[in-house]
Amino acid sequence: MLWLMRLSSLITAALLTVVLSPSLQSFPPAEAIRSSHFDGYLRFPAQIAVPDPRARQFAFRRAPFFRNAGDCVARSEPNSSPGNSTVCDPSLVHIAITLDEEYLRGSIAAVHSIIQHSSCPENVFFHFLVSDTGLESLVRSVFPQLRFKVYFFDPNRVRGLISTSVRQALEQPLNYARNYLADLLEPCVGRVIYLDSDLVVIDDVAKLWQYDLRGRTVGAPEYCHANFTKYFTERFWSDRRLSGTFAGRNPCYFNTGVMVMDLNRWRRGAFTRRIEYWMEVQKNGGGSDRIYELGSLPPFLLVFAGRVAPIEHRWNQHGLGGDSVKGSCRDLHPGPVSLLHWSGSGKPWVRLSSGRPCPLDALWAPYDLYGPALRPR
Repeated sequence: MLWLMRLSSLITAALLTVVLSPSLQSFPPAEAIRSSHFDGYLRFPAQIAVPDPRARQFAFRRAPFFRNAGDCVARSEPNSSPGNSTVCDPSLVHIAITLDEEYLRGSIAAVHSIIQHSSCPENVFFHFLVSDTGLESLVRSVFPQLRFKVYFFDPNRVRGLISTSVRQALEQPLNYARNYLADLLEPCVGRVIYLDSDLVVIDDVAKLWQYDLRGRTVGAPEYCHANFTKYFTERFWSDRRLSGTFAGRNPCYFNTGVMVMDLNRWRRGAFTRRIEYWMEVQKNGGGSDRIYELGSLPPFLLVFAGRVAPIEHRWNQHGLGGDSVKGSCRDLHPGPVSLLHWSGSGKPWVRLSSGRPCPLDALWAPYDLYGPALRPR
């Protein structure tokens, strides 16, 4: 049965590649992307974390040239210093992504995919959240035209609030930076799309940006068929003072790796403090008094589950990471696809470098800008 499941996944990936491949060439944003070749290779320090032991022979390539389609609002000086006048431009689409060495390859691929499929790539502004400001020059070299700003997130801001999780990767302070976007970004930024680093966008991100949040603070695809109770411990559900927080709500699971956030409502509602409150409850409980096990997700669920503006599932085909330890591969959920998300412990760049990819990892590979550097002549 295992070989049959893998064959099914391989056939699905092949069919989807055939379906999507025209979008890489004839999708409307292709009118904005005039050059399909890489104009040079760039060398970077060997400290970039890559699972391949030959990492020193690799480098990030420069992204293809891009420009807006004819009906976009004109932009100028794309890589100038991002002062308030630039960031506050109302025509911009704002996207926030974290940058760190471990997931850098994924972040670069995510940005590349967004630009590749955007009708107005020069109108997309990236807000990169980092704990290492040294990555800014790398991003500027790979994406010379990109509009972006780097924001330092101090790990000490949350280190004392983080409790142990089922996976050590979920305990990294930068995972919690999304909780502080309303504080980190300029006050004029009233809306932002938050995206994880392990995904690619295969549709125009402006469609996601334009979703009506219906007066809600957060919009995201919801999965009400999921067993919501498993995200919290027996102790939480047995204590009505805790579980009562969901009274009068119809809470559903949502993945915090893809969210549209109304930062104005967030600031007015002091939602950062509400999330910190639940982190304190968890931290102070400890041991058998823990109320959840899964890192940064449960506090978001406690505050927002049942109060989320629904977004189509096509914008988060999640769970593609599967389990890298067991080598399990996932298939796509039924329905149309606008965003592929390798949430889970397995990451496509790790599996590709190890020579043991899952079939769907072939859909991530076209956006990967990490490859062999040209040797100087």
